[in-house]
Amino acid sequence: MASYPVYPHPQGDVLGAHPSGAVRHPRWWERKGVRATALATLLAISGVVILALVREQTGTEGFLVGLGLAVLPVPLLISAFRWLDRVQPGPWRNLIFSFAWGACAAALIAIVANSFATRWIETATADPSSADTLGATVIAPIVEESAKAAAVLLVFLFRRRDFTGIVDGVVIAGVTATGFAFTENILYLGNAFGTDQLSGTGPGLTSVTAATFFVRVVMSPFAHPLFTVLTGIGFGIAAAMAPGRGRLRRMLLPLAGLLAAMGMHAFWNGSSSFGEYGFFAVYAAFMVPVFGVLTWLSVYVRQRELRTVRQELPAYVAAGWLAPPEPFALGSLKARRLARDFATHYGGRPAATAVAEYEDFATSLALLRHRGRRGKAGTDFVTRERELLEALWARRAYARPALAYGSQIAAPMWLPPVYAGPLAQGLAYPTYSYNPYRY
Repeated sequence: MASYPVYPHPQGDVLGAHPSGAVRHPRWWERKGVRATALATLLAISGVVILALVREQTGTEGFLVGLGLAVLPVPLLISAFRWLDRVQPGPWRNLIFSFAWGACAAALIAIVANSFATRWIETATADPSSADTLGATVIAPIVEESAKAAAVLLVFLFRRRDFTGIVDGVVIAGVTATGFAFTENILYLGNAFGTDQLSGTGPGLTSVTAATFFVRVVMSPFAHPLFTVLTGIGFGIAAAMAPGRGRLRRMLLPLAGLLAAMGMHAFWNGSSSFGEYGFFAVYAAFMVPVFGVLTWLSVYVRQRELRTVRQELPAYVAAGWLAPPEPFALGSLKARRLARDFATHYGGRPAATAVAEYEDFATSLALLRHRGRRGKAGTDFVTRERELLEALWARRAYARPALAYGSQIAAPMWLPPVYAGPLAQGLAYPTYSYNPYRY
């Protein structure tokens, strides 16, 4: 049950306190700064090494050409995953880490492991063609999907509050795979450019570079994200399950998603051996339908989150934490956008930031309460609920009039606006009346 708003106590409990009263200080390797520095150093070293390896294989000119062409789909893919995460957007630091892991660490692991495995098979079988085929259809899917899945696992373990369901898994996995595909495309496009240079083929539609660009960037920029998203869905379902229940299922679901990603990746890589038109047949009959189904699933889950917001937040209206129009406004992407625009117009960037944070905290609160009612919340439910409520309370002066405006415009059932005097902090916000009986 939602508690009623009171002012926060000036001195809360000391987190991490020992029962005897002594404060437990984390060991040096448990400090967030040490972990962040170590992770950043690892990614930086991986980036330098992968940069040197790719440049060595493609040459400086080929590397620059590959880089310029490979970067084209990246903003579109990142924007698509960010759009999918609009209801409860995760912090940018998670996306930056995921992309960096895919582009640097995962790509480095894949290049080294794939090369080593292919050469070992070639030496053992004395058949280079079969080694290349086996490497592409068996070794590469296992190595690459495992390397990309490591980023999803790290966010799942160490950023657990930011990883609550399927959408979070899809976004983290998709951004990781986007980074991996970015580095891989630099390598393929740079090598294609080098082939054109050796053969004397000039730039044009008949060049190897143009053909590689068409297949990898135009036709299938979503291929790697599509594979790894299956792993993300497995982690997302596990994250949504009740803690302490079904531990075996929580462990098997991510593994099942990883195996599905490997299988789909292997099928895609093996399509070139299915005949002259095998690639196009697999693309049209398998890849496109799967892409459509996963896109529908992601959008459906996002709409379900909005519906959960509208259903759960009225309890906090009754307790006095929220105003009556807010559950509807926070459960509508249009009303949210209108509220942010309103805050920007009347209060500038600080007001818009406060309203955006209010929307994020309110969404987290609704999803937390939903998990709590279903017995899937953790032992820190009460503490987390209180933190979110206090965060909302601190931003209510900016958010309430903005959300009232958003609900007024997005839903015609609300009464016409009635302009009043300035609100707190000297902001001349117009306030909007609403009819609670129509709500």
